[in-house]
Amino acid sequence: MQAVPISFDRFNTLSDVDAHARIRAARERLGDRAVLLCHHYQRADVYQYADLTGDSLKLSRLASETDAEFIVFCGVHFMAEVADIMSKPHQQAILPDLAAGCSMADMANLAKVERCWRELAEVLETPDALITPVTYINSAADLKAFCGEHGGIVCTSTNAPTILDWAFAQREKVLFFPDQHLGRWTGFKKGIPLDEMVVWDPDLEYGGLSVEQIRNAKILLWKGHCSVHQMFQPAHIIKFRNQYPDGKVISHPESALEVCRQSDYVGSTEYIINVIKGSAPGTRWLVGTELNLVNRLAEEVKPEGKIVQFMAPTVCMCSTMQRIDPQHLAWTLENLADGKVVNHITVPEHEARLAKLALERMLAVS
Repeated sequence: MQAVPISFDRFNTLSDVDAHARIRAARERLGDRAVLLCHHYQRADVYQYADLTGDSLKLSRLASETDAEFIVFCGVHFMAEVADIMSKPHQQAILPDLAAGCSMADMANLAKVERCWRELAEVLETPDALITPVTYINSAADLKAFCGEHGGIVCTSTNAPTILDWAFAQREKVLFFPDQHLGRWTGFKKGIPLDEMVVWDPDLEYGGLSVEQIRNAKILLWKGHCSVHQMFQPAHIIKFRNQYPDGKVISHPESALEVCRQSDYVGSTEYIINVIKGSAPGTRWLVGTELNLVNRLAEEVKPEGKIVQFMAPTVCMCSTMQRIDPQHLAWTLENLADGKVVNHITVPEHEARLAKLALERMLAVS
């Protein structure tokens, strides 16, 4: 029988200095049995311990290529689920704080998506023959499984255009969830008229849409958004351009359509990093994505005379990812070093099988 884990209460009051000391000690004891993954949005005092960094899909793919027994995911819940789905049988995905969720992912749950599908069946009769469900990777495993079961697929902010092409090659319509902004921007770039991309409100009957709107739509956009990226406004870009006419603007496609349209570059976190790092010395950038990433990037490119500033005038970071702090990381690693597995994220086998099918479709298409 496994020993009872150490209670987090004993770590909650640790000073940062003591927490960091215990992290280092536990990592030394664990050796290569554990690999630490940190998403780009992770807070700096945790990010410094990362073995692997990147966006959620990249990290999960990298983790599956390691032989580490424990995949400690310093991100949010859906990322740890993907790691569990894509990892080897002997590996265990760990999330240091179970409260680290994603508000966007929470905006679409299985019950609401299944009700949406039933209502679409009333209007279109055979949604499985007419609609390809596409879920952003920022979603729960059961929604990825829903897509796997209904001939659908998963996308990332990087491959969304390619995935949309694949989806339309299968059927004439797309149900895109949970982020309406990524879906709208991707469709817009593909030349789909805005009036053929309608928002499905899951709290209203038939999504708040008329039968005619549903039948005429090319993309049904779920009414969801990222709480960080919704803060960015076109006015922020206008002010920047007035002050710095030679400056460049780069945004994440989870931002609103008008923000993306007024940006010089639009792309994923990896894309944003690569574009700015590859730019000419002395350039100035306004960046529309999470604050921790922007601050880290600003420091990295400062020696080249590049100036990187955050788009919103207010502090805006991924608050749920912030929950993983040095104290939670120390508690997690110390328990693992003592042979006590905590916060093991497991996706039920039937769900994992279907979700993996949707993920593998994405990888094959990409």
